[in-house]
Amino acid sequence: MKTLLALYFRFSLLDSTFNIYLDDEKITTTHLKKLGKNTQFLWKINKCNDPYLKEQLSDLKKKKTIAVTENFHGFIASVKKPSNLKVIGTEERATIDLFANGRLREKDILKYIPSARIVENYLYGQIHFNGLDDKTDRFSSSREGIVADDPKFIAFLQILKDNVLSEIIEDWDKWRLEFRESGDPDNDRITQRDRKSEELYNVVSSEYEPPEDSKNKEKVDNWMYQLASDAKYNFGSYAECFISENLVRKYIEDKKILLSPQAETEMKKMRIREIENKQAGNCNIDIRQKDSDTSYLDMAYLANLVDKQQNQNCLPADAKEYKPVRDALMHTALLTNDAKIKLTSVYNNIKGRVKIILYL
Repeated sequence: MKTLLALYFRFSLLDSTFNIYLDDEKITTTHLKKLGKNTQFLWKINKCNDPYLKEQLSDLKKKKTIAVTENFHGFIASVKKPSNLKVIGTEERATIDLFANGRLREKDILKYIPSARIVENYLYGQIHFNGLDDKTDRFSSSREGIVADDPKFIAFLQILKDNVLSEIIEDWDKWRLEFRESGDPDNDRITQRDRKSEELYNVVSSEYEPPEDSKNKEKVDNWMYQLASDAKYNFGSYAECFISENLVRKYIEDKKILLSPQAETEMKKMRIREIENKQAGNCNIDIRQKDSDTSYLDMAYLANLVDKQQNQNCLPADAKEYKPVRDALMHTALLTNDAKIKLTSVYNNIKGRVKIILYL
């Protein structure tokens, strides 16, 4: 109850002498301490001097001010997890609420302008629009909410949607990814391939995150941040190599294509190397799921088995260009921009050719 009182009664913003007590305890922003601790990002709208922002949001990851010409102000904030918005012990959750002259006029105003974007599940805040309290009676007879079709309210919602929430939606996705957390899957500013690669990197890299008291935390965090952009490319590129090469292997097995003398020689060499490496590493388990000859061949050899065309528009020609960068990728090397461009270009051609071979 004290948390709810701290959330919804904001008369103190207008009159510092106005206080609320429950069980002889004064309601202050300290009753919102847990919510503040779990808040990551903050967007202030115009000039907002809410004491909650100063007293409880000291550990923000990012913040900015959004200026709008209309006469309303407030803030919208984002928590780490949607569950952080739940008020424990009640059915209530923090939402974006509308106030007029310190009085709560409408809870959860996003229900009037839903975007169906995941970011909505993370947001809470308070918008103060004192202009709603004028000579026109735009509140319901129960005084518990605003009349939904009121023109002034509709105009306010449109401005909030177009000038505030649209910017927050973009910022939220960028900031979440920057701090190695999942963003908005419906945001198309980056491809789904890159987004999923980045999400995978975020999950894996979190296992290496140093504890807060580690003397090298800042240095290691910086290293992981630097690796993120390369990981976004490498993870996706590895997946492309994995899929294309294994599909060609399955095609060879299905068509019962015999190995060429060159492929036979390479396969035997790689088998011997694996035996030597296992002996040196005291490894006595099976490594490959299927002990097929093609599992010891890379695309350069696989291509020659499935595409016999003697021209430049064939899989073997692409595989030759593909191999140097592909091998560096498989050894987890960080690639130059030129190498990334080369690999992407050649792989797109390989993908197109593999599809033709598989589909015929």
